Amino acid sequence: MKITLACAGGMSTGMLVKKMEEYAASQGIDADISACGLSELEEQVNGTDIILLGPQVGYQQDDVKNEYPDIPVLVIEMMDYGMMNGEKVFKKAQEVIASK
Repeated sequence: MKITLACAGGMSTGMLVKKMEEYAASQGIDADISACGLSELEEQVNGTDIILLGPQVGYQQDDVKNEYPDIPVLVIEMMDYGMMNGEKVFKKAQEVIASK
């Protein structure tokens, strides 16, 4: 499973990636999770199962969906992002991937 997080610069989502990786590892789930700035998304998106957008760039969800119509795009909940709730964000991504 490959999950790509995108935000304004890739820095804040980097912390969330670590929390998500820790949760995946604790569950024995092999996941490739990475973070990037929205401007670098094209270079990172190959093979991605889902794109998660940081709340600060959520307004660009429609543009990202149009650019990558075959990949689900989800905006991370503000509360989960602020609390760095890697488990909840990871589980939501799993749900969306499983339903596609």
